[in-house]
Amino acid sequence: MISKISQAILVLLGWKYHADTIKQEKYVLIGAPHTSNWDFPLTLLILSALGIKFSWVAKHTLFVGPVGLFFKKIGGIPVNRTKRTGFMLKMVRAFQKNDHLILAISPEGTRKKTDHWKTGFYHLAIKAGVDIRLGYIDYSSRTGGLGPTLQPSGDTERDFEIIEEFYKVKSGKHLG
Repeated sequence: MISKISQAILVLLGWKYHADTIKQEKYVLIGAPHTSNWDFPLTLLILSALGIKFSWVAKHTLFVGPVGLFFKKIGGIPVNRTKRTGFMLKMVRAFQKNDHLILAISPEGTRKKTDHWKTGFYHLAIKAGVDIRLGYIDYSSRTGGLGPTLQPSGDTERDFEIIEEFYKVKSGKHLG
């Protein structure tokens, strides 16, 4: 039911959604480009339309009061990036413990234009022994969804070239 409602809302908004495949049960889902507060609600709609249940990571300051409780209820996981909290180890254990875990992370770590990505998502996938799925929102085509899956090789430079190649034709809401 929620999937059909999300599909209808996306159609009304003029957005299309797509996934190469959906079968995989565990992976780190990177979402890019992330340039606007609108990316999050669009991501919720797109993944819901595709019937995908996922968890997501955001800065801990968003998880305050009733909004914070709501965010946790819909899969949010707060992370405090200003101090070491053992977050990586907690997430590795969560992947080991659960048969189904799709963990969405924005590799830019911000909504501002950046010239580099944080690599935590990559190291998490390697340590947890899971693939990386390339999620996207492309404002130029008004399309979002799931692209290919990358099995991290450990050769960070080579793997990032593959990732960059996929995202170079995707446009965020704010370009600069």
